[in-house]
Amino acid sequence: MVKVLRLHSLTIKQRKNFKKMAESKGKQQNKSKDTISPGIKTDIQELIEKEEHALRKRLPVKLPKRKNDIYVHRKTDFSAQMLRCQKLLDAGCNMIFIHGIGMAVNRAINLAMQLNELEHGTLEMEVNTSTVELSSDLDANIDDLDPDSRGGINSAVHIRLFRLKKTESSQKQGTR
Repeated sequence: MVKVLRLHSLTIKQRKNFKKMAESKGKQQNKSKDTISPGIKTDIQELIEKEEHALRKRLPVKLPKRKNDIYVHRKTDFSAQMLRCQKLLDAGCNMIFIHGIGMAVNRAINLAMQLNELEHGTLEMEVNTSTVELSSDLDANIDDLDPDSRGGINSAVHIRLFRLKKTESSQKQGTR
């Protein structure tokens, strides 16, 4: 009975889209979720008429691209990212920056910890978190409609991995 009351609070267009989504549930995967009202989740792309608009997600603003910047993504193979970082460290690079946004935050942290373990704990970590503004464009496929844009924010992590240089006095004492 609670679900029926919630459906009555939706507009006619939202109800039709909700029914379409319920019919095709399980077929569609890996799409972003959005809530219309408490307790009811729908795909944001289902609410956008495919004939009317095309959703184009813009890339977030990135930090300057340096040779020691690693941008971690969910779709990139983890071992390839690890190998790239390892090559930088082996080539004499004493500092690496690992960046991850959204779902890639856990992967970025895992990458930094795995690298530290591979280097036998000789790397130091400095972690900063932030929020990144994201935006998506709704391009109108029909001439009568105006293009629209949507914004949002997502969490990000920036990890600096670096080696401490040992001084002569600390080497004599046997500490770092």
